[in-house]
Amino acid sequence: MTEQMTVFVENKPGRITKITRLLTENSINLRALVIQDRGQFGLVKMITDDPKKTNLVLNEAGFACALKPVLAVVIDDRPGGLLKLTETLASENINIADAYGFVVEPGKKAVFCAETDDIGRIQKVLEGRGFGMMEGNEIYGG
Repeated sequence: MTEQMTVFVENKPGRITKITRLLTENSINLRALVIQDRGQFGLVKMITDDPKKTNLVLNEAGFACALKPVLAVVIDDRPGGLLKLTETLASENINIADAYGFVVEPGKKAVFCAETDDIGRIQKVLEGRGFGMMEGNEIYGG
């Protein structure tokens, strides 16, 4: 299972710098990053090469953060790759609360990271329809 770190931050200059400095100083590498504006506050969602260490470092620095499992669905990096996945989800009446993606191999493989309320069931559905999952150790590099 892939774990995503969600960090709650004040929406002001320098907050992302502080987070990325802490990651750098602790030899933590980012794999994916999304920043979401929520008015006076924001959410920074990230996948790193060491989620447990990331959680420890950011908590010790006073950040409000939490690890959460996410689906990391492998899709083709080509036009229609995401469509195939979204059609499958819709046909199974599956709602995605939040998602983002990144390319692993240009023109070959991308990953769609999704937050859902029933990861286990959805993973079984997708695997039954031929979709692969990128497991944490593949993303983390270990």
